[in-house]
Amino acid sequence: MDNEKPPVGTQQIPIVTGDEMSRGRYSNNMLVTHSSEEFIIDWLLNSPYGTHMVSRIIVSPGHMKRIIDALTENMRKYEGKFGSVKVIETKDQSFH
Repeated sequence: MDNEKPPVGTQQIPIVTGDEMSRGRYSNNMLVTHSSEEFIIDWLLNSPYGTHMVSRIIVSPGHMKRIIDALTENMRKYEGKFGSVKVIETKDQSFH
């Protein structure tokens, strides 16, 4: 858990969810498509048994921009605390 306190003036929003949803899902791949009205993000799991869709999220272009900004800021904080993340590019994501 992050020990940072929320900025002054931010509101804590309680989120209620079922036990299954709160456990989360693991994804090691994703597919992003879009139209003029929405972005569709498919979270995938590549496994020895094939590729399986873990979750699909559909958002507006404005919300996608906020997601990108939030991820960029959090990656900056993560790398500031733990060091640079090395991205390994591979075209072959199958199991051997």
